[in-house]
Amino acid sequence: MLGELTTQLLQGQALADDQVRLAIAQLIEEQIPAEAKAEFLAALARKGETTNEIAAFARELRDRAIQPPLDPETRQREILDVCGTGGDRLNTFNISTTVALVVSAAGVAVAKHGNRAITSKSGSADVLEELGIPIDLTPEQAATSLREHNFAFFFAPKYHPAFKHIGPARKLCAERGQRTIFNFLGPLLNPARPSAQLIGVPQPELCEPMARVLQSLGVRRGMVVSGAAGEGFLDELSTLGGNTIAEFYQDRGFSVSALPAESFALSLARLSDLAGGDRAANARTVRELLAGRERGPKRDAVLLNAGAALFVAAKTRSMHEAIQLASEVIDSGQALAKLEELSSAKP
Repeated sequence: MLGELTTQLLQGQALADDQVRLAIAQLIEEQIPAEAKAEFLAALARKGETTNEIAAFARELRDRAIQPPLDPETRQREILDVCGTGGDRLNTFNISTTVALVVSAAGVAVAKHGNRAITSKSGSADVLEELGIPIDLTPEQAATSLREHNFAFFFAPKYHPAFKHIGPARKLCAERGQRTIFNFLGPLLNPARPSAQLIGVPQPELCEPMARVLQSLGVRRGMVVSGAAGEGFLDELSTLGGNTIAEFYQDRGFSVSALPAESFALSLARLSDLAGGDRAANARTVRELLAGRERGPKRDAVLLNAGAALFVAAKTRSMHEAIQLASEVIDSGQALAKLEELSSAKP
């Protein structure tokens, strides 16, 4: 069956929803050779994944994920995830992880879905672990942490057992320089099923289709962004140049827009200003930022992205107001207090 679907893709024909379900059943089957799976994934990428295909993959894989037992009161709140797909290969510090902690300190329930480093030196799991925040909570412990502390980390490998038998095929593709649909599925598979999401992608043309997928998955408020960084693009809002934004909200429709970094009176930065290091170096940077001791370009990058996250989470009525709130949360000591609360909490 996987071979037939691969042939269909090589002929340029998109997959229907039921074919995506069949394909995933084959991809997670241990007995199917990794080479056959890699050929399928490569054919899908070369054809170009449609919005419907991405959404179908996301729905099916989310349905196969382990679900954390969120209580009704938590579920009724606005639950936010903020993360990038990765893949920009620009090795910045952990901007979205820092943002997640600032936004949590501002009173938003943040369900952070992430993994260890794949294309960078330090992934969200790596830097949180270095900061002393538990990343290996059980689903029950994560649900409790989200309720009691406004933050929980959902470590992807613990929630997606189906991925175990897809890994070798993804590795084959990576060795051949071939990206796959899994390069940008991660933020769509949060097992907590957040109601609001800020997602960064490394290519501006991905903003609109990814936002359309988010909307089709039932997310109430969403923003997908890609920021200019010289000749490349960050999977974050950028203080280096222009930004592409696709967004949608319950109270107004879908829109795609361009946003210059100068719109928010933040200083223009250079890519080297945002450089990251290994997990220890990035953890030091995160702590300095949350403590308010880092006042330069890294802080501006955090404020811009935290502003977007707070706005998407309906905490403020505008990005300008949200950036001001993020600044106050840091300068008042709330952000550092949140870090200390999370690192001292007992699972």
